[in-house]
Amino acid sequence: MGIRVECYAGYRGEETPRVFFLGKRRIRVVEVLDCWLAPDHRYFKVRGDDAAVYILRHDEVAGEWEMTMFECG
Repeated sequence: MGIRVECYAGYRGEETPRVFFLGKRRIRVVEVLDCWLAPDHRYFKVRGDDAAVYILRHDEVAGEWEMTMFECG
């Protein structure tokens, strides 16, 4: 599922999701639980302000984000 993400770029320029939108619904990231690199993507496991856990995938080349997992809190 494609999503829109607002990020914070740290001192090294790596983008970390802070807010994302599922349709018109705004979800604030309250905690980054984990992050890892794959050959073509960066992954972030985050907890939203709705207490749910999400895995967000960023394709840095295409500049696109996707939600790959959702778990109710």
